[in-house]
Amino acid sequence: MAKDIAALLTTMLEASAPEHGLELVAVEVVGHAGNPVVRVYLDREGGINIDDIAEANAWISDEIDAAGELTGPYTLEVSSPGIERLLRKATDYERFAGRTAVIKLVAPVDKRGSYTGVLVGLDGDSVLMDVGEERVSVLLSSIRKAHLKFDFASIDEGKTQ
Repeated sequence: MAKDIAALLTTMLEASAPEHGLELVAVEVVGHAGNPVVRVYLDREGGINIDDIAEANAWISDEIDAAGELTGPYTLEVSSPGIERLLRKATDYERFAGRTAVIKLVAPVDKRGSYTGVLVGLDGDSVLMDVGEERVSVLLSSIRKAHLKFDFASIDEGKTQ
């Protein structure tokens, strides 16, 4: 049920977010059916701030209520995707080429369940990434979850390099 509601809300909010100058990154519905938590992750070129989140909270809440899928109480959490942003769309793998990412697979391939490496981009329906000295090709359909990996070692005295 939560996945169905998340899919419905994703479709609905993907259509609305650009009208507000935002990109919908992801929607999650977690918790129990009697009082679920709806998490909405938004972004825009250059990032979003607390004012953007507060404004988005209002219109997202209105849209969720108008959809009528959540008939009881729910908790709405609106935020940025954070520094280890989820990668959900095929275009994310091109957009973040050159960045380090973690890709977890639906099922192991050659006894390997995940890859951590630098995104290269897309080749048809496959994600290309450099894992050490090896170029790896991962089918989009075989990805269970993927996110950027922040390099905390790059922080030197509070500044990123």
